[in-house]
Parts: sequence; C-alpha cells; structure tokens
Amino acid sequence: MGFAFPPGSNEDTPMFVISVAAQLSGLHAQTLRSYDRLGLVSPGRTAAGGRRYSLRDIALLREVQRLSQEEGVNLAGIKRIIDLENQVDALQAKVTELTEEVAAAYAAAESAAAQIHASYRRDLVPVREETALVVWKPNRKR
Repeated sequence: MGFAFPPGSNEDTPMFVISVAAQLSGLHAQTLRSYDRLGLVSPGRTAAGGRRYSLRDIALLREVQRLSQEEGVNLAGIKRIIDLENQVDALQAKVTELTEEVAAAYAAAESAAAQIHASYRRDLVPVREETALVVWKPNRKR
C-alpha cells in the first residue's frame, strides 16, 4: 500500500479500528474477530480493549484470505503456515545477528593480531646480504 506513516509510526503500529481493517482486508468484521480468537491475527489493543490493526495485520489478513480461498488451506493449516513463517523470520534474524557478531569478532582478532605484529622489536641485528663460506678444521691432537 502506498501509505505515508504518521511521524513515529511504521507498518507495525496499530492504527485501524476493526471496521476499517475489515474494509481494507476485504473481510467481514466478524471474520476478523474469529481470526483473532483463533490466533491467526493478533491486533493491538487500546486501553479500553478495542482492537487496532496495523498495516502488517492487514497484509496478514489478506494472506489468510488468499490461502483459504485460492489454495484451499483450512484455518488450522493457515495457523501452522503463519507460525512456521514467523519461526523462519526469527531464525533469519538470529542468523543475521550471529553473522554480525562473528564478523565483529573476526575484525577484533585481526586488529589484535595487527597490534601484536606492530609491537615486534625492530632492533634486531641486520644480516648482510653476502654469502661467505667458512671451513672449520679443528686441531687434531696427535
């Protein structure tokens, strides 16, 4: 949806009352209540307990409708699909987090190695680039 968010809000901000959410999703308000009871879509709540739907909720309602009508998936199957997609999203976020941690640890290790190499003494005895052959013959005792 080409929607301009109010300042301080995003697609997860609950902002639509149930009648508007029903209209935006193409579903009946009673269907939205049923989906809430079944745990398919969990809208935000006001202090008085009224449902408030976000744009993400609207998109999820549309996906539930599509899976049900076009794909023939029952509501239990849809709930399982949603749960699995949420789990995949959480795991992808964790992988991203761990990848960033590994990259930071690698960078820290590289920095520490560079500091150690920089601390090596530079006053070692220089070696000449000449080649010499020395033959040693010990004195034989007769």
